[in-house]
Amino acid sequence: MSTETQTTAVDRGIIERIRASPFLSQLLSNRLAVTGLAVIALVVALAVYARFSYDLEALLTTQFGVNPDEAPPSSEYVFGTDGQARDIFPRVLYGAWYAVLYGTVTVAASTVLGVGLGIVAAYYGDLTDNVIMRTMDVLLSFPSLLLALALVTIFPEELGLWRAVGALTLVYTPRFARVVRGAALKVLEDEYTDATRALGATDPRLLIRHVLPNCLAPITVQSTLNYGLAIIDIAALSFLGFGASPGEPTWGMMLSNGVEFGLFSGAWWWSFFPGLALALTVLGFNLLGDGMRDALDPRMRETVD
Repeated sequence: MSTETQTTAVDRGIIERIRASPFLSQLLSNRLAVTGLAVIALVVALAVYARFSYDLEALLTTQFGVNPDEAPPSSEYVFGTDGQARDIFPRVLYGAWYAVLYGTVTVAASTVLGVGLGIVAAYYGDLTDNVIMRTMDVLLSFPSLLLALALVTIFPEELGLWRAVGALTLVYTPRFARVVRGAALKVLEDEYTDATRALGATDPRLLIRHVLPNCLAPITVQSTLNYGLAIIDIAALSFLGFGASPGEPTWGMMLSNGVEFGLFSGAWWWSFFPGLALALTVLGFNLLGDGMRDALDPRMRETVD
């Protein structure tokens, strides 16, 4: 049997083990995880609907003469109107689009960076491992939000919410790097990695085709949980005035306006509905993340079997 055929056989064996995993059945048997998945699906559907159904410019402008000023929730204005007579309902829905868009970019970018750094540190070790992981330790020594506030000032204000995305990407990268490094070290101790290397597999092939697939479980769980954190932190930075422009329909900015102006005038609905949407979205990701962690935990599988 040729070297290439033997390597392909090893790859096929790994793929078959992944397909045989009872992950999906265990995940769907977890009611809380299914609830979280349903909440996420609803939020994504509403976000896509808002993106293609509402005009952003219309949501930014005042609506005096069209809607009543500070109208409470009613059958006509489900979430009421704000101090500029803007209907809050479409603004909350459009805020879901901002949360999904910027949250996805943040998690995707930090996942790619963290996974790459973690695998490289685990595989090459020695000086490379020390340099990468000590840098990650320095970043992890700071509170997440404070570090994000410091990093967001690096980017020009013209970038808007992309400043928050860049800062949070750097904040979340060390979390992925540490998790992936630990998982990769365990994988590299297995005999099949030595066999694959002996068959002539190059470093990139070994890392991408063999080490990375066996680290997908912690990567998936970490990504799901960090998705909820990203949405919260983006809203927090917008609330504090870093990122979203004034009047932009993000949940953080709507919360800021509601707390600053609405609560003093008794217009509780300014901040209540954006806050409720934010809380439900983050809860959905947390429930799904916990369910995925339980389904991917080998001890949980042994208990079920």
